[in-house]
Amino acid sequence: MKRLLIIILCFCCFNLSAQEEDDLAKDYFKRGEFEKALVTYQKLYENNKGSSKYLLRIIEIYQQLEQFPEAEALIQNQIKKSKNPQYLVELGYNYQLQNNQEQADYYYNQAKLKIEENPVYGFYVARRFEERSLLDNAVYVYEKSMELRPKSNYHFQLAKIYGEQQKTEKMFNSYVSFINTNKAYINQAKRAFSDYITDDAENENNIVLRKVLLKKIQTEPNTLWNQLLSWLFIQQRQYNKAFAQEKAIYKREQESLQGIIDLGLMAKDENDVETATSIFNYLIETAFDTSIILESHRQLLEIAQDTNNQKEFDNIKAQYESLLRDYGIHADTVELQLSYAHFLAFYLNKPNDAITFLKQALNSSLPRVSQGKLKLKLGDVLVMQEKFNEALIYYSQIQTSLKNSKISQQARFRVAKTSYYKGDFKWAESQLKILKASTSQLIANDALDLKLLISDNKLDDSTHTALKLYSKADLYIFQNKKKEALTLLDQIIANHKTESIMDQALLLQAKIYEEEKDFEKAEANYLSIIANYRDDILADDALYALAELYVNVFEQPEKAKPLYEQIIFNHADSIYFVEARKKFRQLRGDDIN
Repeated sequence: MKRLLIIILCFCCFNLSAQEEDDLAKDYFKRGEFEKALVTYQKLYENNKGSSKYLLRIIEIYQQLEQFPEAEALIQNQIKKSKNPQYLVELGYNYQLQNNQEQADYYYNQAKLKIEENPVYGFYVARRFEERSLLDNAVYVYEKSMELRPKSNYHFQLAKIYGEQQKTEKMFNSYVSFINTNKAYINQAKRAFSDYITDDAENENNIVLRKVLLKKIQTEPNTLWNQLLSWLFIQQRQYNKAFAQEKAIYKREQESLQGIIDLGLMAKDENDVETATSIFNYLIETAFDTSIILESHRQLLEIAQDTNNQKEFDNIKAQYESLLRDYGIHADTVELQLSYAHFLAFYLNKPNDAITFLKQALNSSLPRVSQGKLKLKLGDVLVMQEKFNEALIYYSQIQTSLKNSKISQQARFRVAKTSYYKGDFKWAESQLKILKASTSQLIANDALDLKLLISDNKLDDSTHTALKLYSKADLYIFQNKKKEALTLLDQIIANHKTESIMDQALLLQAKIYEEEKDFEKAEANYLSIIANYRDDILADDALYALAELYVNVFEQPEKAKPLYEQIIFNHADSIYFVEARKKFRQLRGDDIN
């Protein structure tokens, strides 16, 4: 037993040493210290006879050192020992490096001929051509190998090469052919497509991909192509066209409605009201699952309350009440109960009715999580009424009964936000410090933003006058009192010009102006931030918001271009960096891939 242990330890030590040698050799090669790399790789090759990895690297080092005869001797020796024609490619490349293209082509052709004799080596030969950037030769070998050996599948490798060669249609076709037999790679194909398409349906590459997929649907019907076409339409924000594909998938498979549900929620989030409405109506007519039907009704009511004028609110209220009568007050209808309470408080401005409804719902026999959701909404309505202490009681109850849960973290954030609204900045900060480590990234980010707002601005004035005005304006926005919020923000901008909260006030005010469609005033605020607070933390927010305003509202894309460019060059750590770079290149007319 002891002897076996010693053998195992020695084996582990040997493997560890070999790995260290390998890492050292790679490091030498990467740094261009080829003589040292050569010695180390030769030692590794001696200890691993037959390792093509080390042999090919030694050949490459000889070529880097322009020691071509040494490289050729090594290659010729390997050709005698191995049936793998990849070494013929290496020999040809060795001649190419010496500007002897005639001999190089001779050996390249020899390698190709060997594939016709034995296509099993196709992958190795094609890969050597790829490694040496001889892409046309690599394409020939991959295609010839599949022709001679139909069970081989090199469509993925071909797709990557076609992408490098800017042969977009061939690339798309190759990816599609590959995932036809390897469906698990569909997400990988989508990521690859994303490098070439944009959100513009008229982009040339978008048109090519759409044609490729439509042809597949016509010639080889398969819901896989509908899935990809739906995905393409979603990238182009053509949710109605994506809906047509999702319906086709469901009609053929009759399996899950989840794709249609997700699409409906996406269309709703993107304010495509018409498509979202069509989707949720379709789900009500089609689904057998009561929970899907109920959720679809809820989504339709939320769309209606956001898009209809107040004359329709009585009808919306009646629909909520009818659904609650039909389906009852229990755990399965909690989301509908929450939407109804929110509608009463924040749309009909009947917070007392909302509170009465929520308290009655809490008297029902509900699971703790459902109770927690209702208490969270009840706390929100109480905050709206500025009954802060009562709201804090409900938030605290959630933290006690559902410790360490996501809803408990949401309640803690509400405690911090309520304390901030009250002007109790010290207690708010103490709660926000804990939430910075939240498992929910959204809560953690919101907590960090609020903590920075408080900590950056509470030191300017011991009485916290400007910060209190700002938090009150924030509360007015929560209460949907936008005019009152604008008035307070005007006071800050007029009377606290030297304080750090100025850019925050200008940005918040600009967002309200945008919601109120007062775009010229929003533009003026963004320009003020860019001109006077270019080194502050909100500069990139203002740059991006103004660029979007110029593109989407004023239709002046030329004014947006330098703003995106400033984010790219001056704000590399910005959350808007990736989108700004993409949109700048689109405006400049670059080929996105």
